[in-house]
Amino acid sequence: MKLDPVSLRLFVAVMEESAIARAAAREHIAPSAASRRLAELEQQLGVELFARSNRGMRATEAAQALLHLARGVLNEMDGIALQMRDYGSGVRGQVRLVANISAITQFLPGELQSFMARHPKVHVRLQEQISSAIARSVAENAADVGILNDGHYGEQLLLLPYREDELVLAVPAGHALARRRRVRLSDALPHDLVSTHPGSAIHHQLLRAAADAGLPLKLRMQVTSYDALCLMVAAGLGLGVLPRGSARLYQRALDIRLVTLDEPWAQRHLMLALRAGEAPSGATRLLVEHLQAHREAAP
Repeated sequence: MKLDPVSLRLFVAVMEESAIARAAAREHIAPSAASRRLAELEQQLGVELFARSNRGMRATEAAQALLHLARGVLNEMDGIALQMRDYGSGVRGQVRLVANISAITQFLPGELQSFMARHPKVHVRLQEQISSAIARSVAENAADVGILNDGHYGEQLLLLPYREDELVLAVPAGHALARRRRVRLSDALPHDLVSTHPGSAIHHQLLRAAADAGLPLKLRMQVTSYDALCLMVAAGLGLGVLPRGSARLYQRALDIRLVTLDEPWAQRHLMLALRAGEAPSGATRLLVEHLQAHREAAP
């Protein structure tokens, strides 16, 4: 039995898009041809991948199992293609890295630059995701290694220490709280807040902290990046919580003040996530060792 990689890619697209039409558009194939390829794939494998009804298609347990396997196979094929295509330039391996915005803005630029300088034969593909999505991507073999906030993500992941960061309160320069050295979150809750998007770890932490304090969370707006958050704070549209290292990138240019949050949850741990029970590839192992070495050298 010979499996067509085009059909495997289409299958993965259907699983990720939850619709044949969107998957077909993503893979640049007609919907009718996509349906035919899926039917042929089911016939080759001898299993039903999708339960079809008037309401549409529902992925079966076999489809969920195949998704994990297909991603691994396609990643290996992509790795072969990259190594052969770029053999002359020395690129011989690849690592699929997913990380949250805190790691990307505070630590990864310099660490990836030094890694690529030291290992020019390794190609790193970086994608930003929130921590819950990162855990899913690594567990489902959509990524080789992830960087996320410490937490409980199930037995499928092996978590290794990476870095520590600190959440602070960003306030406009003329705000009353700007003169304080330390504040509790309860000091900020009476004011309008600018938060990150609903799925982010910081947003969830704000919701929990406000509930614990018995105070409402006065969200004026939500944004998807730290630069947007700092711009809104500088414009006087609210106060914001974000990592100190990320805020420092914008502090001087925007004339905002960073106030220490006197909360136990303000001290956070970032972790490296790998699939439990699987030995990482050589390139992935090199990257993990490099990132951990930077952690040990950090002040």
